[in-house]
Amino acid sequence: MSEPANFALPDRLEAGAPYPLGATPDGLGVNFAVYSAHATAIDLCVFDPAGKREIARYALPEHTDEIWHGYLPQAGPGLVYGFRAHGAYAPERGHRFNAHKLLLDPYAKRILGQARWTDALHGYRVHSSRGDLSFDRRDSAPAAPKSVVVADAFDWGDDRAPATPWDQTVIYEAHAKGLTRLMSEVPAPLRGTFAALGHPALIDHLKSLGVTALQLLPIHAILQDRFLHEKGLVNYWGYNTLSYFAPEPRYMARPGNGDELRVAIRRLHAAGIEVILDMVYNHTCEGGERGPTLCWRGLDHAGYYRLQADNRRHCVNDTGTGNTVDASNPHVIRMIMDSLRHWATSYRVDGFRFDLSVTLGRETHGFDPGAGFFDALRQDPVLARTKLIAEPWDIGPGGYQLGRHPPGFAEWNDRFRDGVRRYWRGDEGARRDLAARLAGSADLFDHRGRRPWASVNYVASHDGYTLADAVSYERRHNEANGEGNRDGHAANYSRNWGVEGPTDDPAIRETRGRVARAMLTTVFSALGTPMLLAGDEFGRSQSGNNNAYAQDNEISWLDWAQADAPEGRALAEFVARLARLRLEHPLLRYSRFLHGAEVAPGVRDVEWFDETGATPTPDHWNDHGHFALAMRRASKGEDGAVTMILFLANASSLSVDFHLPPPEANWRLLVDSACPEREEGPVAGGSFTLDAHGAALLAAEILVD
Repeated sequence: MSEPANFALPDRLEAGAPYPLGATPDGLGVNFAVYSAHATAIDLCVFDPAGKREIARYALPEHTDEIWHGYLPQAGPGLVYGFRAHGAYAPERGHRFNAHKLLLDPYAKRILGQARWTDALHGYRVHSSRGDLSFDRRDSAPAAPKSVVVADAFDWGDDRAPATPWDQTVIYEAHAKGLTRLMSEVPAPLRGTFAALGHPALIDHLKSLGVTALQLLPIHAILQDRFLHEKGLVNYWGYNTLSYFAPEPRYMARPGNGDELRVAIRRLHAAGIEVILDMVYNHTCEGGERGPTLCWRGLDHAGYYRLQADNRRHCVNDTGTGNTVDASNPHVIRMIMDSLRHWATSYRVDGFRFDLSVTLGRETHGFDPGAGFFDALRQDPVLARTKLIAEPWDIGPGGYQLGRHPPGFAEWNDRFRDGVRRYWRGDEGARRDLAARLAGSADLFDHRGRRPWASVNYVASHDGYTLADAVSYERRHNEANGEGNRDGHAANYSRNWGVEGPTDDPAIRETRGRVARAMLTTVFSALGTPMLLAGDEFGRSQSGNNNAYAQDNEISWLDWAQADAPEGRALAEFVARLARLRLEHPLLRYSRFLHGAEVAPGVRDVEWFDETGATPTPDHWNDHGHFALAMRRASKGEDGAVTMILFLANASSLSVDFHLPPPEANWRLLVDSACPEREEGPVAGGSFTLDAHGAALLAAEILVD
């Protein structure tokens, strides 16, 4: 048997310890520990440094509380390894053990190599008439990715978390590669990598916009889907987890250098910008029961995945990906918690967005805000202090749970997105819903002491149209995805304003610009946490593709030349102005829900008016052809001064004269989305004319006895 260059291989493993899980070097050797409740034995396989040859195989000698463990003396960081699990191959009972398949360590902090698609990666014979009931004896190691032992050691110096309060948070959602792939200020070898995230050009741009948090699409290691690979496409978004602990190698300028991400985070922190990661714990890359055996399936299929109660051969598919991680299993909760703590401590990440978070809150009877995962997360002394954001749905029974997550979570509010789009495209009857969304969606979130910041307000995200496409297309254009334009959302609540896609018609372009600015103004004026999709600040388009998950190309990458064009610069300056106003005027980001309490004679903390300055009657609210709306917020200071903010909205195609509601005050214009060139200044008289498809913000202060 050959030996690694740096140490002599022993004949057998020592007992080691069941904690911590994963591969842990201690300077004298490496402890290995892995969970499996149903395996009969687990082997540790050691490979040469290139991961090409298996040079040693050891049985993990101990089994303690469902943890298999052993200690390899003299080994250290850089060791390449994998596991093989022995046990029953009984799909009808939920067991799919196959020791011919090399398995990643679920806790691996570095991955060596990409999976090379071959039928040998499956635990069954792919072309057998018995399907997944058959058994495949080919060794998958030549085609499988390998785990690498890592010692986390990084000098964080004087790094400090920005700890931005929720009510001052502005989120910028971006893809780690697409954000800088075309950014000319970044050196060519670094573009599209973790290293580029800390480049001064990007940081300066984020700071200029008023962004306080960079939220990245999944950056953990992923598996490239076989069906995409065979079509010449890639999984660009990354919602196909191969490792919950290892960064994705393709985002590294230098392979294996995880410190690139740490350096970038340290630089972002120094600039006052938090980092939030999109985490995909609801499913894994192994798919349904006919998917490959790469890690969890081979270690304990019945332990890691939820299986159908009446036929354990089949996976529960509440996620639409083929499998559903069983977050009711304490060992699975432990894996997720250990992963989160790893990112929060080893990488000093400031927050997490949970993809399809309803899956994580599913117990045997369905979604439960008091599920074990939520309880574990909320009491954790490290994680409870991070920003926690839920995508509050999955496709399982009762899968839409917006507003029903426990305190401590913010939630993506698609009701806000859809309601704002419907109002500004001119849907009849959309005005009442807009009022609720501007009020922080209190109808959804005002319970259990939750605050308005729990509503993450957005009009565009990675999943769906960009802002520019929402005002330029009425039909999805996903032909490049190779799925016959059947994928992606069908209901986008968009409007092209006369022409589908790009146009040189100045009137249409003007209308599109007005509507886009009005929607941005709504996002920054509503109570809640504003989120901006990367590139929306300068009009980025995906050519109508509303599901660009497989487009690792110019469709998805940010075109920074567009940001430098006059229209792009003007829109970015407008966004920066909105963010500045939000910071300067606390009423735009008020930290408590408002319900019409009187703060001064004739003034309530929140009130609604029509264009006449009168409070709408029920008949007026139900007038589906009416598009003018005014919202006033007010608060009283200790000095007796009452501060007021007035939001005006006009989704019609005609100008509207708004009579400013009593009491009389010296109103000042803060911003007018229909006429963005107008500077802040006094509003003459008691009225304000708002042009078509426009939103405006006014401010005033009065003294009361």
